[in-house]
Amino acid sequence: EAVVALARQELERVQSIANDAQRTYDRERAEAIQAKLDAEREEAEAIAAAAKAIIEREEAVAAQEKFLVENAEAVEATVAEGRAVYWSRSRAKLWRKGEESGNVQRLVEMRLDCDSDVLCYRVEQLGSIACHTGRRSCFYRRLEGDAWQTVEPVLKDPNQMYKK
Repeated sequence: EAVVALARQELERVQSIANDAQRTYDRERAEAIQAKLDAEREEAEAIAAAAKAIIEREEAVAAQEKFLVENAEAVEATVAEGRAVYWSRSRAKLWRKGEESGNVQRLVEMRLDCDSDVLCYRVEQLGSIACHTGRRSCFYRRLEGDAWQTVEPVLKDPNQMYKK
């Protein structure tokens, strides 16, 4: 019986050591997982900061708005005149940006996409307004959820820009 009692004591001691080791292992593993999560969070924050910087840089170039073009005659006129000329579907004719409002777009450069099926004008906006609604850009609505929201203010009453 004395041997059995000693064996039980030894078993309890070994079990206690094993439990302590498991707690230590679990704590170290938890710490390692937390460290990995912290590193991933820092990386995500760095990516978010970089994305924000890119967006802010793009917004800082807002004076050089980009506009798509859809008519060969408009492209030829743009190159010849050094200013943005578009095909106006509503007018069914060429339209020289700023011809009525005075908010002309001087051509800075023209780019072609990878498929060679879309042109982009990079322009210098002469005058702070590019849209007939009196806003800085024609792209003043943003999709938020399932609805379009106006996100750019009217800078000038259109009735003051156009003498009709």
